[in-house]
Amino acid sequence: MKRLLYLFAAFLISASASAQDANAKKVLDQVSAKLKTFKGITANFNYSSKSRSGKVNNNVAGKVAIKGNKYYIKQGPTEIFSDGNKIWNYNGSNEVTVNTVDADGQTLTPQKLLTNFYDKDFTYKLVSSAGNAHQIEMVPVDKRKNFQRVNVFVDKSKLMITRATILDKSNNTIEFSLNNINTNASITDNTFVFDKNKYKKNIEVIE
Repeated sequence: MKRLLYLFAAFLISASASAQDANAKKVLDQVSAKLKTFKGITANFNYSSKSRSGKVNNNVAGKVAIKGNKYYIKQGPTEIFSDGNKIWNYNGSNEVTVNTVDADGQTLTPQKLLTNFYDKDFTYKLVSSAGNAHQIEMVPVDKRKNFQRVNVFVDKSKLMITRATILDKSNNTIEFSLNNINTNASITDNTFVFDKNKYKKNIEVIE
């Protein structure tokens, strides 16, 4: 699920570039400006991973909700809640792991959407503007990141990132796409906090 966090962050990027590809900067600035106008975002996603040989290792679907720096992700029985300060990772059975947001500094999360961290964390360039999407390749400056590069695809009419491909350190390819996007969703704050009372009473909370 940690992998899913930085995948989703790659979709709804907000950036204010300096010393980067000027064309990529223009597109990302437009995405950033558009994102800031949204009341709340809900969407369905599809997620798949392939080995370096092309074998499909995983193929799942899920739901996501974002409001400001808060987010909620559901993938199968597992769920992730974040109120902007804490992250609750529920395994769908009997355990919840609680961490502070981005405690290790290595995982991209939706909380970073409205920051300019891409300035210092990535180099990026506009690869193509063919068809109905801009393709931007992003490479992390810190080689300790658990992925080599991210390619995001910005829908020209929506000014939103609706698809991404990620190459990880093991040369596995991860593909991610959003659909049924609602950018005017009304989402209550308790959506982003794990409430043990709504689940099994024998859940172990690990902090």
